[in-house]
Amino acid sequence: MSPTESPVTETTPDVAEQYRLTLTPHPLQRIGAYALAALVESTPADLTADRFRAAVERMTGDAVRASVRESKAPDGFWQKASLSFFPNAPMNHPGRYKGKNEKGEPKTARDVQEATRRWLSLPDPATWPDADCALCGRRAVGWYGKQDMPLAESQAYRNTTPRGHEGTALCHPCLCSFRALPYGSQLTGGTSTALHSWDERFTAYTVGRRADLNAGVAATGAAPAREHAREVVALKALRGYAEPLRAGVDLLVFNNNNRGQVLERHHLDQPLAEWLSGRHAAGPGFRVLVRAHATARTSGYVALGRNAFRAPERILGTSARWLLRAAAVPELREDRRSLSALLRTFAEKVMQVQEKDLAEIRAVARKLAYRLSKEESWSGLKQLRMHLREPAGLRRWLTSEGITWACLDPEGSENGVKKELEGPLVSERAYLLLLDPSPNSRAWLHRDLLLVGVLEELDRLGWHLKGDRAEEAMKELHRDTNDEDNELLSDEEGKR
Repeated sequence: MSPTESPVTETTPDVAEQYRLTLTPHPLQRIGAYALAALVESTPADLTADRFRAAVERMTGDAVRASVRESKAPDGFWQKASLSFFPNAPMNHPGRYKGKNEKGEPKTARDVQEATRRWLSLPDPATWPDADCALCGRRAVGWYGKQDMPLAESQAYRNTTPRGHEGTALCHPCLCSFRALPYGSQLTGGTSTALHSWDERFTAYTVGRRADLNAGVAATGAAPAREHAREVVALKALRGYAEPLRAGVDLLVFNNNNRGQVLERHHLDQPLAEWLSGRHAAGPGFRVLVRAHATARTSGYVALGRNAFRAPERILGTSARWLLRAAAVPELREDRRSLSALLRTFAEKVMQVQEKDLAEIRAVARKLAYRLSKEESWSGLKQLRMHLREPAGLRRWLTSEGITWACLDPEGSENGVKKELEGPLVSERAYLLLLDPSPNSRAWLHRDLLLVGVLEELDRLGWHLKGDRAEEAMKELHRDTNDEDNELLSDEEGKR
């Protein structure tokens, strides 16, 4: 050896590091980490080495027990669910009973259970690769792929094991986090869903509750009771959370099965997540919001959840349409007021419309409401609704109404409102808010707010349809929530 060369020393792996759980930037690893800690009533930050071992042992026991059950049997749900997370793993491989064991004898249930236990055990340090964990940077214990690590991206982009590569280097705690992922997910036996947030308290809350439920499923192997749609489950979690939400929320929909990998991400920005939580959208306004989303085929809770995660801008438009129909029914005045008040907070807190812009829109709404209150039919409101959908038509209609407004005599006995609301029907700023043609314009939002404002002002003026017109309008109105909505709302209100 050259005198300038340093001797190569073999470093002894730090086994103790393999019992210390760390949260990484990978959402599915984080969900699994919280679920693993929840198995021993802890959190990733507070999980000691002994409790980490206890959590892994409990998870291993559930897998070993499920490995000798059939997926279609009454007690085989945990076995069935595992196929969507860890396909071809020792606990669920279709050929796990085929062949012979080390003694040359036909495999038995004990052999399958021992293979499952080895799969979940810490590998011999002598076999560890000279590589760092791809997620947390500590010493990796092996190379892993689809069988152990659910897809990090949609199949359309990449698999977890690129071609020509041995796999993803993972340490034992990160690997165990992925294997605990089923405990933190809403299980169907196929595609699963989970909630994730960078707000650690919220993730601990939602994953902890789910892990408590799924731990019982894992112990018995029996399928869980049928649950609501995934968006409803997510919305219920938000409604039940009593702390401030400090980050957005992701609804992750995934399946690692060999027959069709899926990874979808539906995101709620922090302002919307906070607004939907029970801390803000509480009281009668939320019940009316649910009612406004209900249709003959879909419960309001389901429709609201879908809009929240997929098209939040529809929340305001859907609510405005209900307010328009409900304007015909005097008995719904308090409901209309509750919903209108809630929608104002939606505009301010979620859509972040500036107060000065809201004031401009409210001023136009008050003037239009005064004009429309002189009619006893739907015609004026229907015209407004029709023009709100088509900017060019709205511009012509507002111009015509503006001329009529300008011609009103403020000294007239019925025109006192013109003294109170000075200026033209629509100011220059309001025109821009309602009719801005630029690509990134939010004029559509301002037009929805205008409709809400007009209906709110008509309520204040005591306007509603009368006689046969009111009865006809009531037939078009889906007034009551359905059984699913009533059950969900009653359950929520009973917990407050």
